[in-house]
Amino acid sequence: MTDELRAGRPTRPDRLELGEGIRDAGGRLVLVDLLAGRLLVAPDDPAAPLRTLTRLPCVLGAVAPMAGHPGHWIAAADTGICVLTPDGTPRWLARPEGEGMRMNDATADPAGRFWAGSMSYAAEEGAGSLYRVDHDGTVHRVLDGITIPNGPAFTPDGRQMYLADSARGLLRRYPVDPATGALGSPEEFVRIEDGSPDGMTVDAEGAVWIAVWGTGTVRRHLPDGCLDRTVRLPARQPAGVCLQGHTLHITSARLGLENPGPDDGALFSTRVAVPGRPAAPYRPDFSLPEPP
Repeated sequence: MTDELRAGRPTRPDRLELGEGIRDAGGRLVLVDLLAGRLLVAPDDPAAPLRTLTRLPCVLGAVAPMAGHPGHWIAAADTGICVLTPDGTPRWLARPEGEGMRMNDATADPAGRFWAGSMSYAAEEGAGSLYRVDHDGTVHRVLDGITIPNGPAFTPDGRQMYLADSARGLLRRYPVDPATGALGSPEEFVRIEDGSPDGMTVDAEGAVWIAVWGTGTVRRHLPDGCLDRTVRLPARQPAGVCLQGHTLHITSARLGLENPGPDDGALFSTRVAVPGRPAAPYRPDFSLPEPP
């Protein structure tokens, strides 16, 4: 029997269409409203509404802070990877995807590389890819044949990566070479039958917290894949998770719901026993792109 927790009322007045990419960025809680292209920050006052840091005229999948460059973010946006300057201007590193495609979830690994997934707007089977951005700013396609990539999330030592293909209900675990970012052969970690694995994070014990879209739950799986505990929400579509110390923050979405409830699209939080760690920054060793 697994433990159950409940996340009660929403922590903010906001209701997002597709809240994703929530991160503890050096003590600041940041997230995106993905299809609206908004990068948001949560004020210290827990009852205050989210504040918009910048808004792009395109999809904004997720961001990571950039080490040594305050106010800059590396972002998975539109059809590629860009650096967002403090005034919100995107400086593109690469735009490898074409028409009908968009970027989705993304994160930095403990070694300071940035990883981002892509998918088709129509969720066409196998159309998506996973990209790795190295320290020199080069962008590499490292996996393809994915339908809806979510995550990735990394163990604290950076030697294992978890990646979901949400459309298939499948979460895989890959060995990672921390020195090069090369991936080894994957193994199935968890297969979810009653919903779709979405955003995820790894805690200090190596357990994986997974937002399970369509179920109103966030689930903690131990490193052996066993379900350890479940958080139940008054929102049907949990989308993103992060740990800020012992607080688990959860985003949700109203997207696609014919009759969204009052808490669909809200943010939630609950206390947990095992803490997490702040989001790893991307660590560039190149000069930032100049304006065109």
